Amino acid sequence: MVFGFFQLGIGNVALIRGIHNIRPEHAGCALTIGNFDGVHLGHRAVLNQLSEFATDLKSVLLTFEPHPREYFATTTAPHRLTPLAEKLRRLQRTGLDHLLVARFGPALANLEPREFVLRILHEKLRVRVLIVGDDFRFGKGGRGDFALLSDMSQKLGFELHRQHSHVLDERRISSTWVRECLSQGDIGKANVLLGDPYCVQGRVAHGRQLGRTIGFPTANIDLTRHPPPISGVFAVLVHGISAAPLPGVANLGRRPTVDGEGITLETNLFDFDGDLYGQRIRVELVQRLREEKKFDSFDALVEQIGRDADAARECLGAT
Repeated sequence: MVFGFFQLGIGNVALIRGIHNIRPEHAGCALTIGNFDGVHLGHRAVLNQLSEFATDLKSVLLTFEPHPREYFATTTAPHRLTPLAEKLRRLQRTGLDHLLVARFGPALANLEPREFVLRILHEKLRVRVLIVGDDFRFGKGGRGDFALLSDMSQKLGFELHRQHSHVLDERRISSTWVRECLSQGDIGKANVLLGDPYCVQGRVAHGRQLGRTIGFPTANIDLTRHPPPISGVFAVLVHGISAAPLPGVANLGRRPTVDGEGITLETNLFDFDGDLYGQRIRVELVQRLREEKKFDSFDALVEQIGRDADAARECLGAT
């Protein structure tokens, strides 16, 4: 897993695993803090703002793994748009220098707000410039806020700036809005908000191999641990196998007709014959063809899979 390495260069972004791995060359920085799930256009506006203040400083994004909402509410936390590996990929082109991923557990959850600022921002990172939103909350019980940061910035001698909201159609772009679009199947609008095609990625695992018996072998990714905020049948482009993305059709969901367990992305690549087991792929969801549904029989499912494949080929121009 990417998180298991101390520092990993991803394009121009270096990953720092854990507060304890901060080195002197990382300190004296311009910093922003947040989950940055999706690295959407609003996030990129913040990173552009960070770069403007970091002309002579290293720019650092501090985020947490797992997300604090996942730590406190494992069953009700919102679905992630981007796991860590995808977040790193999307940060490549932002101009960020370092991504600092802090393990969120009891130690951080119980750290008082002033201690968080003193011990991590001031002593560890020696922050020179900090950019956060008006609604930013931190520390035990979420008791830290912008007013506290403003007070401590004056005492500790670092600059504090508010994030600029990035608005589209008179609405602030947010991860919540992207999730709403995806849950409604509006991939086009989600892509506009993200500034990049929405993708699901993971390592190909062995499945029940039912697809092979009907002429539709699939590359399966288990997404049960971090299910995406979307389901259905999709025309897709698959990255990571060849120089150009490969067209296909995919089912994302619980596979109710065959009593599937967990959340799985099953992708059938058109006119492809190869062993993908163990390989990490990135599946771009181009268009939702229909919702996932339970069919009365396996034969009815097979017939529908054929129609879905034809529709995906037409959508992708792969006929």
